[in-house]
Amino acid sequence: MVAGDFQAQTRRVLDNLAAVARAAGGSMDDIVKLTVYLTDLGRFAEINEIMTGYFAEPFPARAAIGVAALPRDAQVEIDAVLVLQG
Repeated sequence: MVAGDFQAQTRRVLDNLAAVARAAGGSMDDIVKLTVYLTDLGRFAEINEIMTGYFAEPFPARAAIGVAALPRDAQVEIDAVLVLQG
């Protein structure tokens, strides 16, 4: 986990999701749904901007959930649904 900087934390989360997708035999293109957990919902626009570097259109469906706190004082956490063919 990256301490401090929100954008660096977001990129690390997305890099980790990409690694999990690869390990499962897929890619970020196979992600169909994201749930974004934020300690500050006001930063959702920043998340959207960063995601454009990781996803192509059509973008996965997304939901944002505001939370009081995340483990290890993280500012963002994302889970994903990955659909693999075959």
